[in-house]
Amino acid sequence: MELAYYSDYAVRLVNTEEPGRNKDALTSVETIRELFGANGQAARRATDADVTRFRSVRGRLRSVFEAADGGDETLAVDLLNSLLLEFPVSPQISGHDFRDEDGKPDWHMHLADHPSNATAGYAAIAAMGLAFHLTSYGVDRLGLCEAAPCRNAYLDTSTNRSRRYCSDRCATRANVAAYRARKRLETERAADTGRSAETAQATTDHTDR
Repeated sequence: MELAYYSDYAVRLVNTEEPGRNKDALTSVETIRELFGANGQAARRATDADVTRFRSVRGRLRSVFEAADGGDETLAVDLLNSLLLEFPVSPQISGHDFRDEDGKPDWHMHLADHPSNATAGYAAIAAMGLAFHLTSYGVDRLGLCEAAPCRNAYLDTSTNRSRRYCSDRCATRANVAAYRARKRLETERAADTGRSAETAQATTDHTDR
């Protein structure tokens, strides 16, 4: 498993909450287990107590994205470093059962999660994955969706650092809203121009008298 994979752990957790819509999907142990995805062994450690702990970590991860999105690189790094210090990881070389053409293991780096509880394990791999993405691609690759009220987190992997939305759906919605706003402005300007012309004509007619 490549280290880049782990950065998605942070995105998945942050996006369980939509502050702008007052929605929170992180309400049960089942939700936490779904966040772990294929990591079933770690997911089985989740208990009711982890719901509150996961929400706390989620808020801290969102703060990292907010700082990055706001252009404060130092704050984003400081916030992420505090998570890394609190939730350390244990890197291991893993081969699983995958083999290359020569029959050798497909060796790769793997982050072993913390065994104490589900929150510590998830926070460790989410923070490390996000740190790997940040140092490899830049702080400006961490963003929050510009399609209000969404504000979902995303990782920009575009070639020209142009991503602004968390999904195609939000991008389409934002483009439609912008188009409607332009048309509305054009209509208002046309109406203002018409009223100005009528006023000018009325003034001219009054002067001619």
